[in-house]
Amino acid sequence: MKKIAIFVDVQNIYYTTREAYGRQFNYRKLWQHVSSEGEIVLANAYAIDRNDDKQKKFQNALRSIGFTVKLKPYIQRSDGTAKGDWDVGIAIDIMDNAKSVDTVVLLSGDGDFDLLLDKIQQDYDVIAEVYSVPSLTANSLIRAAAVHHEIDTNLLM
Repeated sequence: MKKIAIFVDVQNIYYTTREAYGRQFNYRKLWQHVSSEGEIVLANAYAIDRNDDKQKKFQNALRSIGFTVKLKPYIQRSDGTAKGDWDVGIAIDIMDNAKSVDTVVLLSGDGDFDLLLDKIQQDYDVIAEVYSVPSLTANSLIRAAAVHHEIDTNLLM
């Protein structure tokens, strides 16, 4: 059976589905779809911790589906802007785990991950799949993926 690892850029998926469709992503439907393709051996969801009840409820829902939720603190800068980026952490985890799975599934539209997908496919002979909102996804990421799954209304709540 094919071994699959899932890596979710929660903020990217939240904001792109909200902007494109005004709706939330359905992680349970994603899990059902991916698990029909093989065994999910790792599933990480990367989020920013604002320490509010609504967010904690969402994080617990992800855990109940089967995700490990990795949190970084929300940082409010003095100029009012915010910082909370998991790109390096996601990249490290993908590099650490790509050699032990058959498929890496990334949920993000961030073009910064294109080189990473190229590298793991070349070095580890792994299949890299991306789920993202097409209109808000870097073309370079779509090209780097062996398979691009468009997030549309079928994967929304």
